[in-house]
Amino acid sequence: MSDHLPANHPAVLTPKIGVLLLNLGTPDATDYWSVRRYLKEFLSDRRVIETPPWLWWPLLNLVILSVRPQKSGHAYAQIWDKDRNESPLLVITRNQAENLGQRLAGHDNVMVDFAMRYGNPSTRSRLEALHAAGCSKILLVPLYPQNSATTTATANDKAFDVLKTMRWQPAVRTAPAYFEDAKYIETLGNSIREGVAALDFEPDLVITSYHGMPVSYLERGDVYHCQCYKTTRLVREYLGWEKDRIMLTFQSRFGPTKWLEPYTDVTLAALPGRGIKKVAILAPAFSADCIETLEEIAMQGRETFMEAGGEQFAYIPCLNDSPGGMDMIEAMVRRELSGWL
Repeated sequence: MSDHLPANHPAVLTPKIGVLLLNLGTPDATDYWSVRRYLKEFLSDRRVIETPPWLWWPLLNLVILSVRPQKSGHAYAQIWDKDRNESPLLVITRNQAENLGQRLAGHDNVMVDFAMRYGNPSTRSRLEALHAAGCSKILLVPLYPQNSATTTATANDKAFDVLKTMRWQPAVRTAPAYFEDAKYIETLGNSIREGVAALDFEPDLVITSYHGMPVSYLERGDVYHCQCYKTTRLVREYLGWEKDRIMLTFQSRFGPTKWLEPYTDVTLAALPGRGIKKVAILAPAFSADCIETLEEIAMQGRETFMEAGGEQFAYIPCLNDSPGGMDMIEAMVRRELSGWL
């Protein structure tokens, strides 16, 4: 075929299938300007902040971005991977992509990569890399078990924003949320059972803490709230636990508006007064440990609980790139690639 191409024609590559894992994002470093750049991109997303721009723009640029980067930078510094000089989210997501690539290595035409919605590696840079490698089909995999406009939707939005500026248009699929997928429930349930069994105490209560959102987003039709509750219910049923052994809370609220309740921090402060002094907690909305799990829950949550009179506190890690977690991601990706492989 190449004999019939013009002499200056670009090389014709063997068609490939791209799998692009998508996660939220991370600053490049913990200093003020790195964190500020990240927060500005994140908090300028109209999917994340639905406040009218005329009100939000001055608040963000004149107030929040003047003070928040120092606080967030300090929090990131507490959990930063000093050896890699990267955030745990970046390290773990890269590991997930590399592990999945090894698992799919039997298919010579499949490439696995990862991108961040905010920060680096950017969605644009990785889509351009997949294009340059000859990918004519791409599976976008938002690594969010529960669907939300603030996470799943904006990750896909960013990918399509990039594609609509490119003449090259691959066939594209988007993987759905997997909150009720049997393999996910089994894997999450096993991680809880094993996590509790490894403790040197018996928890009075296990808490599933999900990232929160303003109540107004739920009222406008976001399905996230329902899917969080269904996740915890399905896991409880898988484990065969009574209702009072596991509960659900929401964390990471921001600003003065009402967010989804019950709040994780308020709950942790109140439990010891109710006689619940030994807890284990996990964050099922996150596919990889990050600042919201390692600093907000494992550190701040512990401090809140112990200062309120708690006696034992344990954080159960996310699925991350554990064997079980990777088995789940592989099964999901293979299912979504059906007909392409």
